[in-house]
Amino acid sequence: MSPFKHNDNDFYRFSYFLLLLIQFIALTSQSEVFAQNEDEIIDVDSSIVILNATITDKDGKPASGLDRSRFEVLENGVKQEVAFFETQESPFSAVILIDTSGSMEQRVSLARSAAITFLDKLRPDDNVAIYNFDSKVSMVQDFSNLRDLHHRAFNLEATGWTALNDAIFKAAEVLEKRKEKRRAIIVLSDGADTRSKHSSSRALKTALNANATIYTVDMSAINTGGPKRRQNQGALKNFAKKSGGVFVKTPGGRQMRTAFSNIVKELGVQYTLGYYPSNPKKDGKWRKIKLNVTGNGLTVRTREGYNAGKN
Repeated sequence: MSPFKHNDNDFYRFSYFLLLLIQFIALTSQSEVFAQNEDEIIDVDSSIVILNATITDKDGKPASGLDRSRFEVLENGVKQEVAFFETQESPFSAVILIDTSGSMEQRVSLARSAAITFLDKLRPDDNVAIYNFDSKVSMVQDFSNLRDLHHRAFNLEATGWTALNDAIFKAAEVLEKRKEKRRAIIVLSDGADTRSKHSSSRALKTALNANATIYTVDMSAINTGGPKRRQNQGALKNFAKKSGGVFVKTPGGRQMRTAFSNIVKELGVQYTLGYYPSNPKKDGKWRKIKLNVTGNGLTVRTREGYNAGKN
């Protein structure tokens, strides 16, 4: 083999090796950048815990003007560092769930009137969607800031079974995709679940993960009583209590208008806090939250906890 031919092959082999080395370095750099981006997304989206808190004074009115130094967050008894704190009036997104099952006969129209009352109190930047549920969950109207009720709402009739848990689960799913930090689910039902695929605990967990506050309105007939009524009310009260919301007894007339006016007002003036848990474990376990606010006669209402993410 001549020296010239030998050198020529060496040149091509060296060029080929150099090309492979450059490609490897480029791919490695891209992988590192991608991994860093993924870490940032996971850290921001799944680790932070958001609390929407309602603080009222001794007269039951919203307590405004409280500064950050007066708030303390405990998770399983351990103090947490508050990462952000928001006090100004902010827009909210909400889902109204109207029970149209057979047990709601004669009261669907009352539930529809309640939804109209809620929409009438909206501010320009608030967004609300409406779903009805019986044996299945269906959308009546998508998120908007319109105060008019879609014509489909006036065709709702009481029929079928009651998928209450599935309705709350669905509302939480759609709210999780919203940009607003303040989110709410307003349930208009008699509380008797008879059809859901999801358990009440699963529905509640999904709502808490979506940072949604649940407000429940007992739509049972006034003359309904006994153990079944107490059981149904218990389910509605549990959703509200665990998420930091409010349970409203059977509404009517002025009471209903006042209740819905207060809910809209409350959602606009809540305090919003966020923190990164000091416990980094992804064990899926329930973590209890305690929010303390210094001041005489103040009442604090927020969600009671959340389930940690699970690997």
